[in-house]
Amino acid sequence: MPNPAAGLGRWLALAALVLTLDQISKTWVLANFQFMERQVVTSFFNLVLVFNPGASFSFLADAGGWQKWLFIVLALGISVWLFGLLRQHAQERLLPAALSLILGGAIGNVIDRLRFDAVVDFLDFHMAGYHWPAFNVADTAISVGVVLMLLHQFRFGKETS
Repeated sequence: MPNPAAGLGRWLALAALVLTLDQISKTWVLANFQFMERQVVTSFFNLVLVFNPGASFSFLADAGGWQKWLFIVLALGISVWLFGLLRQHAQERLLPAALSLILGGAIGNVIDRLRFDAVVDFLDFHMAGYHWPAFNVADTAISVGVVLMLLHQFRFGKETS
């Protein structure tokens, strides 16, 4: 019987890579931009330094500060759950890749909340005067991870139920 934990290291390395890229990119932005400073990169993309004390799309951003701890506890709880799933599915490919991306991104945003009481966002896509809410590398990894989880579920859902 194969060891379910074998191969876990490579998936934790992927999560660590996401976390590292996220923190390096945020460190660079913090060192080179002032709050709300914008650098036009293309006709549809800017770099801009903003802080989001809320969740996606600034959900609960104006809640007064208590949301910081809610999001930290929630992200850490989900991270423990993801780690458990990662151990169970380490021999697979698609699902552990998804879990690793989400895990690395979640921890990256937790670090921001602990350091800055908010998440550092800086990627700003826009078109015809409409801006998508600014986001970061961690958010991107989480989003790609969720899409991969859904793909896995659609592809293998009945087999793993």
